[in-house]
Amino acid sequence: MRLGSLRVEVGGLQLEHPVMNASGVLGARFDDIMELVSAGVSAVVTKSFTLEPREPNPTPIIVPVEDGYVNSVGLSNPGLEGLRSLIPRLVRVVGRPLIVSIAASSPEEAGILSREAFAAGASAVELNLSCPHARGRGLEVAYDRRLTLDIIDAAVEAGGGEKPVWAKIGYLDRVAERAAELVERGVSAVVAINTLKAMVIDVWAARPVLGGRVGGLSGRAIHPVATRIVYEIHCEHPDIHVVGVGGVYTWRDAAELILAGARAVQVGTALFDKGLGVVREIVEGLRAYLEKMGWRLEDAIGAACRR
Repeated sequence: MRLGSLRVEVGGLQLEHPVMNASGVLGARFDDIMELVSAGVSAVVTKSFTLEPREPNPTPIIVPVEDGYVNSVGLSNPGLEGLRSLIPRLVRVVGRPLIVSIAASSPEEAGILSREAFAAGASAVELNLSCPHARGRGLEVAYDRRLTLDIIDAAVEAGGGEKPVWAKIGYLDRVAERAAELVERGVSAVVAINTLKAMVIDVWAARPVLGGRVGGLSGRAIHPVATRIVYEIHCEHPDIHVVGVGGVYTWRDAAELILAGARAVQVGTALFDKGLGVVREIVEGLRAYLEKMGWRLEDAIGAACRR
């Protein structure tokens, strides 16, 4: 593989380069997803699906803060029927790996959604174990170790033990240990991290700003946290495939996560703040960086752990 090459294998998928979108960002509607494809992402990650349709939280659902946003969308999605109608249509045209995110509250729900996703042609399933503002799902699931493992078991079984199952985690204590446990259970890649549980208060109204009160902090503000978590996982368990996400706005941000141990990165908030052109900016910046360093992408992955 030539110097500067960005090709990489992560979590059972072959990617042309390491930059994809983060779940929830332009991943809900066919036209939006095709815009991501045109922007040049190496894989598409859908918005999280649940068994039943979910409406958004009360407005406002997003508020800007310094170096980021706090959002409380509430995992709104069209449910299983939406998955059944959207995924086969996408599989026929996206021309790259399609990763279906699911946010299950039980092993039964995880099994049904994963089976449907794989039957529809999904390349992988990403388990949302980290959304901080959806009651009974996401981060609340991750706090229950037994439930987490049962949900993973159900998703892995739905794929026959052969289809890739990724797990998206948030801010957790003993995160490297938890990540290793998920992989031992059959997870192919750990995605780190999701937004951080946060709140904004209107000091004049003396009440929370968001309709859902509590939300998730995203953007540049969480990038150093994401970098540290990726670093801890990779340095303690270098065989674990990690996808880094959190505040990736530039090629330098992506390079930091890769040097910390990420094999690929996901971009979220920057797609709104900088536009879809940010994908190619990051890809070309990474390519130039690797060529200057005399590296392939594989040489850069986890290099900070080795120094």
